[in-house]
Amino acid sequence: MNGSDNPYNASYGNQMTASVNAAPGGAASHIKDTTTAAFSRDVIEESRRQPVLVDFWAPWCGPCKQLTPVIERVVNEAAGRVKLVKLNIDDHPAIPGQLGIQSIPAVIAFVNGRPVDGFMGAVPESQIRQFIDKVAGPAGADQAAEIAALLTQAEELLAAGDADAAGQYFGAILQADPDNAGALAGIAQCMIAMGEVTRARELLNEVPEEVAKDQKIQAVRKRLDQLEEARKIGDPAALEHQLAMNPDDHEARMKLAKVRAAEGARTEAADHLFFIMKKDRAYDDDGARRQLLSFFEAWGPKDPATLAARRKLSSILFS
Repeated sequence: MNGSDNPYNASYGNQMTASVNAAPGGAASHIKDTTTAAFSRDVIEESRRQPVLVDFWAPWCGPCKQLTPVIERVVNEAAGRVKLVKLNIDDHPAIPGQLGIQSIPAVIAFVNGRPVDGFMGAVPESQIRQFIDKVAGPAGADQAAEIAALLTQAEELLAAGDADAAGQYFGAILQADPDNAGALAGIAQCMIAMGEVTRARELLNEVPEEVAKDQKIQAVRKRLDQLEEARKIGDPAALEHQLAMNPDDHEARMKLAKVRAAEGARTEAADHLFFIMKKDRAYDDDGARRQLLSFFEAWGPKDPATLAARRKLSSILFS
């Protein structure tokens, strides 16, 4: 699957750039103009994702005109290691005033929301390259490590319920590595979280055969299967009523566990299955345990609900 064919590009991949190298042809996204009102978003927030160089300039400044084509070329060649944001101090004097900028051109590097370094004047191209290496790390740094770190951040955001932000991170990874199984699975999970179940299924159907074998992709497929099954089960309120009338209605409880799992109430889903196991391990040929193991496949081995339920399952099986 290549970048131009990916159905998620329009939704996620173009919303951000990150420390991972951007896709070919995306150089223009590394440079933009900003304003006083947009400075927090364009610089402070963006610098939490990647280093941002702020170029303070003015139309009348001769050295600024010398620096502009050089720094823009070097930033574009850096291919996403840094972003360049330009601020016209004549139109927007408040920010440079707050930062004590008294001479231009001045370039200040922001990392994690704070200014960390800078230089003034139309410095040589070699010095700009050294400056970028200093704030962003040397060119050729281990991209796999960067992708792994970004993937961890994305998965943490998704686990915290921020599917939109997670989707942007997953999309950034896919710009650099279109067949990254973890990011593909993550995008699909973001779609599910946003109610776009059909779209998630379509995405996974287009994943290359070898990538589709990845455990994370398989887990999302399993979750989609469970969602489709849960939709056919019936009204959860009716199932709750059945259990209120007869707590030992294991069939109704099993159905409700599937519905709750599909809704994302994983702990509640597991607890319903534990209830059945404690009451009757023989029900449906130990069906409650088998269903719980199926949940584990869909949730993933590191999910907090999986870890907690595994501990509880062990105490039931081996006590």
